[in-house]
Amino acid sequence: MAHDRDEHIIEAIGRCRIVIRNGKVVEVGEARIMDCPLAKRFAYPIPDISADSVKSNIEHRIRAFGMCTPDRDVLDNREFVGFGASELLSFGLHAGLIDAAVLACDGAGTVVVTRPAMAQGVGGRMSGLFSTCPYPQVIDRIENGGGHVLDREHAMIDQLAGVALAAKKGFRKIAVTVARPETAETIRRIHPDTLIFGVHVTGLTKEEAERLVSASDLVTSCASKTIREAAGPKALVQAGITIPIFAMTKKGKELIIEKMRQTSEQVLIKPTKLPSLGDQQPKPLV
Repeated sequence: MAHDRDEHIIEAIGRCRIVIRNGKVVEVGEARIMDCPLAKRFAYPIPDISADSVKSNIEHRIRAFGMCTPDRDVLDNREFVGFGASELLSFGLHAGLIDAAVLACDGAGTVVVTRPAMAQGVGGRMSGLFSTCPYPQVIDRIENGGGHVLDREHAMIDQLAGVALAAKKGFRKIAVTVARPETAETIRRIHPDTLIFGVHVTGLTKEEAERLVSASDLVTSCASKTIREAAGPKALVQAGITIPIFAMTKKGKELIIEKMRQTSEQVLIKPTKLPSLGDQQPKPLV
């Protein structure tokens, strides 16, 4: 299975387009935001969003866990943020609220994972994956760990086909991460019971944000002004303030509340109008 190009395109840190070839960062595009409070708390912090600091952060990920290389580590048990997307999905698998999560993984494309540590290992350290190439080593690691890979040959990213694969494998409580409103709407129509998690939403137009929010159970807000505006007033629960995650449905709310019930961390609960945003937001919101 020779793949002609060893290339990955990801969008990270304010929708900055990053190209990685043969384990090297070869291109860093323009970021759409200047400041992100979450990026300052990364394992390898980004104090200011410049091409150099973004490049250093990605190079650190390549060294630390083999991102976008055949050495990609796919298991992790550390929580990076209490109510992040991968943390909630990982918890959902652990608690039996979901039995499979459909994610995108560099080196493998769309994957179906069944283990909490793999949901966290794949999703917790991956930014928006735009395109990738297959590494048999990474694919084997996922499959040997109980996961399923949609497309061994091209590492295609297709979340709708990923949900169909999970259903075919007999999973009934399926969750999926989705970045585009049309994908979310199609999955909702064809596989209505899927838990849809809107991710990687910085830069969505007002209309795209409203559509994604309407079709999703949970939506993270990244640095998106339109998601905060579209999701906030309709959300049942908001988790976090800096980069809030909004539960739009009872099913999404259940996942957040159950995680809260089982955590030993201190939590503040108060009825309020949403969105409730502190002064520590990414700047500017786009």
